[in-house]
Amino acid sequence: MTLLEDFIGSINDVLWSYVLIIVLIGLGLLFTIKTGFVQFRNLPEMFRVMFEKDQPTNKKKRGITSFQAFAISAASRVGTGNLAGVATAVAVGGPGALFWMWLIALLGAASGFVESTLAQIYKVPDKEDQYRGGPAYYMEKGLNNRLLGVIFAITITFTYGLVFNSVQSNTISLAFSGGFEVNQNIMAAVLAVLTAAVIFGGLKSIAKVAQIIVPVLAIIYIAMALFILLINISAVPEMFALIFANAFGLREVAGGGFGAAIMMGIKRGLFSNEAGMGSVPNAAATASVSHPVKQGFIQALGVFFDTILICSATGFIIISAGGYAGSDLDGIQLTQNAFAAHIGEWSEMFIAIAIFLFAYSSILGNYYYGESNIGYIKESPVALFIYRIAVIAMVVFGSVAAFDFVWALADLTMAIMALINLYAITKLYKIAHRALQDYRRQRKEGKSNPVFYRDVLDDESGVDYWERERE
Repeated sequence: MTLLEDFIGSINDVLWSYVLIIVLIGLGLLFTIKTGFVQFRNLPEMFRVMFEKDQPTNKKKRGITSFQAFAISAASRVGTGNLAGVATAVAVGGPGALFWMWLIALLGAASGFVESTLAQIYKVPDKEDQYRGGPAYYMEKGLNNRLLGVIFAITITFTYGLVFNSVQSNTISLAFSGGFEVNQNIMAAVLAVLTAAVIFGGLKSIAKVAQIIVPVLAIIYIAMALFILLINISAVPEMFALIFANAFGLREVAGGGFGAAIMMGIKRGLFSNEAGMGSVPNAAATASVSHPVKQGFIQALGVFFDTILICSATGFIIISAGGYAGSDLDGIQLTQNAFAAHIGEWSEMFIAIAIFLFAYSSILGNYYYGESNIGYIKESPVALFIYRIAVIAMVVFGSVAAFDFVWALADLTMAIMALINLYAITKLYKIAHRALQDYRRQRKEGKSNPVFYRDVLDDESGVDYWERERE
């Protein structure tokens, strides 16, 4: 497998050292400016619409709530990227990698807003009183390019349903090996059974599980992290100074660490928050809302929730514990060691349980992205059954595979998927911006529940679901 690893690694070096860094930061900055800094200006509105009892325009109740759609996307976001990914970024790129994770989240939230708003605009109802949508749909309906939509659908199905799920199971396996000395083969069998039990239950089953697991677990994990920071409060100013010095320091530039900090921060930041990658819109499209912009707000908030809160907490704990540079430990085991250094060896077991629940919820969210896109290509019970079996097989594979290989494969497929989606949302940006202007206008007029009609768009072709105001 060494030749394959070397080949994948050489492609990743080109994509992540040059292409993705320029595209992600450049487009994130462009969307931020064009939308009038939507991710900052509309932050209070994001919290307001998160929990409001929405009144969709259609009388027939379809889809799931905004919060459930947020939970599904958070289930995919909050996982190994927050615990294992951050550890790897700091170990390889140094503390400065955390700064670049923040930057890609702050700018990427604007990209996340655009892609999720487009997903709502171009969503379609399905036969099960749900909605489907996402990049494949807005590529076909907005760009009039079904071929590109099919290519994206295949890419995201392979990336999330198969490759990313092997990363999640790999991290669970390593965590339980370190925390409980559980054999990797046993973990493979356990994960296979638990995954099969939920994914054969459908979207509503996934939404219910994610809605319970993610918020509770995130609160517990953040509380633990805050406790550790409080008992080490005197070291916080020095830690921030170290992060910024490492992110821009001349010593890091001379030694090559500057490039490593940027690349690892952006690479692991994107893996964690998924802003602009094209995954979250699949969940955003399932929500039942009165205006597409509402779900754009909620998913932009999810980027902050993931990176600014959870990734930062993990990074602070690892940096303050020290010992990460040159460590032989893999990903999640670095995080376990950092917790153990602060509050005792018992915490290694806590992290093993936490990563199990984080990563397991990610497996469920990842699975849905593939299911949705298989349905886009062709409604086929046989294809869906084969996909479910393949998901379970990759969960087993990831549990016993080498750490470096599964992460390298994830980086490659993630880069390809992101480039396809970023091209599409750049072409369709004006549609999302027009919807944002409409929403802001209605809120300025005093309307607490803005309603979207497709005739406010300059080009409403391909928009099938939303009514015309004059009808």
